[in-house]
Amino acid sequence: MTSSPVQTHQFDSRDPAVIQEFLSATYDPKLRIQSRNGYRLTHHRVDTGLFAIATTRQTGHLEIDASTLGGLVIGRSRTAQVDRSCNGSAHRFGPGEAFLVTRPQEPCAVHWHPGEVELCVLDLSVLTQVATTAPARRPGRIEFTELGAASTVLARQWRNTTSFVRDVVLNSPAAGAQSLVIGNAARMLAAAALAVFPNTAFTEPTAADRNDATTATLRRAIAFLEEHADRDISAADIAGAAGVSLRAVQLAFRRHLGTTPMAYLRRVRLVRAHHDLVRADPRQETVSAIASRWGFASHSRFTARYHASFGVPPRETLNT
Repeated sequence: MTSSPVQTHQFDSRDPAVIQEFLSATYDPKLRIQSRNGYRLTHHRVDTGLFAIATTRQTGHLEIDASTLGGLVIGRSRTAQVDRSCNGSAHRFGPGEAFLVTRPQEPCAVHWHPGEVELCVLDLSVLTQVATTAPARRPGRIEFTELGAASTVLARQWRNTTSFVRDVVLNSPAAGAQSLVIGNAARMLAAAALAVFPNTAFTEPTAADRNDATTATLRRAIAFLEEHADRDISAADIAGAAGVSLRAVQLAFRRHLGTTPMAYLRRVRLVRAHHDLVRADPRQETVSAIASRWGFASHSRFTARYHASFGVPPRETLNT
């Protein structure tokens, strides 16, 4: 999985024609917007290629029809009320609530009252990487069975996940420049989406998965992630290299090591970061830069993990 350079876009207009053109170009070429009165729309979007997070506010009562939204578009109302109808069902969402704007490639109509909404657009390939089993046993396209979050607790989980990605990953130039960090953030968002919004993703291991969760599978998986720890790889990539399903490789790590493939990979990367800190020149390198290079977006979390593993803070290793 590769990501494009992070791009930040700002938009602010009171001209309905300009707003229509902008939103159509950004989200849906066939988007239609109607408003009874004049309004102002501001839009701040950070796009990584794998996902985008946008905060948008408007002052009118907008009727929006969308038909070809790309990717999975997840909304969270901050201050606005949003009425959304899709495939014969209608729902109203208020401040604090998270919802799917629509299912992928499914038309929808939205009545957006004045206020602010956060949008996350997630590439469907990331969902597949998180939820897939094996080529011969894939469940097909993931279907979302409900458009709202399964509970208020899970809606808060979505808010916390997007806040972390926005505030820690996308606001850090060092972290945002690293493909490992962006790939990890994309999969974090995908995993949260699959946990928050009811769907048909296959999650339980089959009898074949349990039979495949052997020490031989584990050895192949570890060899692959050791060799490719500097690349943006997912658990699905590890499973593919081991020649088994995602569930089988997850079960193998849990059964034989008491951990997960991605947790093992984070440990490998932490050790690589330690080696870089030992060799680095503190006049030319920083802890944050080295941490980001190995996929750790949060400086405080990296410092805590490093200290727990090596007994000293990473800055001390760098300056020794």
